[in-house]
Amino acid sequence: MVHHALCNVIEPLFERSFIHDSYANRVGKGTHRALRRCQQWARRYPYVLCCDVRQFFPSIDHAILRCILARRISHPQVMWLVDLILASGVGVLSEAYDMVWFPGDDLWAASRPRGLPIGNLTSQFWANCYLNPFDHFVKRELRCQGYLRYVDDFLVFGDHGRQLWAWKAAVLERLSQLRLTIHVTRAQVRPVSEGIPFLGFVVYPERRRVKRRKGVAYARRLRCLVREYAEGQATLDQVSASVQGWVNHVRYANSVGLRKALLCHTLIGPRGG
Repeated sequence: MVHHALCNVIEPLFERSFIHDSYANRVGKGTHRALRRCQQWARRYPYVLCCDVRQFFPSIDHAILRCILARRISHPQVMWLVDLILASGVGVLSEAYDMVWFPGDDLWAASRPRGLPIGNLTSQFWANCYLNPFDHFVKRELRCQGYLRYVDDFLVFGDHGRQLWAWKAAVLERLSQLRLTIHVTRAQVRPVSEGIPFLGFVVYPERRRVKRRKGVAYARRLRCLVREYAEGQATLDQVSASVQGWVNHVRYANSVGLRKALLCHTLIGPRGG
C-alpha cells in the first residue's frame, strides 16, 4: 500500500517528462504497443541496433537514482520515504551483481549502495525514472527518431549501419554515467529484414514470429501439464487456463501454424490412463 501511495503522488511529476516511446509500466503503453511501434520503425528504417542493459536492476546506483528523483520531488517528507525504501533494498540483489569498474572509480566504488528489488512497484517505476535521462540523450543529442525502450531492452533504428555503430559507442559512454553497461556482444547492428528479437518475438517489417525457444519451452510445459492431469496432480481448468494464457500471448504474432501444430497434436486422455 505504501509503494502504491508513493507512486500515486510522484508519478504525475515524472510522467510528463517521459518520452512517448518508453513502454514499460505506464498507463496506455505495454508490450503489445511496444511491438507495434517496433514494427512501424522496422518499416521505416533498414537497420537496427538491439541492446539490453546488463544486470539492470542489480546495477541501479542509489546515489544517482536519488539525485534524479530529488530534481522533481521537493517535499522533504516524500524524499524521506524514498530514502527509507531505497535503504531497504541495499544488498538485496548483491549476489546477482558482478562488479563493473568505470573511469574514475576508486576502491570505495565496490561498496556503493545499488540494486532495486524487482517485484516492488516503486522499483518498476523508478527504473523508468533512472533511464529517462538516457532516453532524452538518444532522442535529443543523438537526434535518433527511431528509438523505443521497454524496461532495459531498447532498439535504435537508422538509415545506415555505420551511423548505428557510431551511436553504439555513444550509448556505451552515456550509460557509463549511470554506472550501467550493455551486453556488448549481443548489441549488434542488423538489417531489419533479418528479424528483430524483442519481447519474446521476432519482429519483421511485415510479420511477427514467436521465438523458437519460447515455442519449445511451452510445448514441454504443456506435455508436463497433460501428464500431471492424467496422474491427478492438475485439474482440467488449470490445463485450460495455461493454454488460453499462452494462446492469448502468441496471437499477437503470425502464429496460427504454431498453434495448430502444438494444440492439434496434444491429446488429453482420461485420468489414470
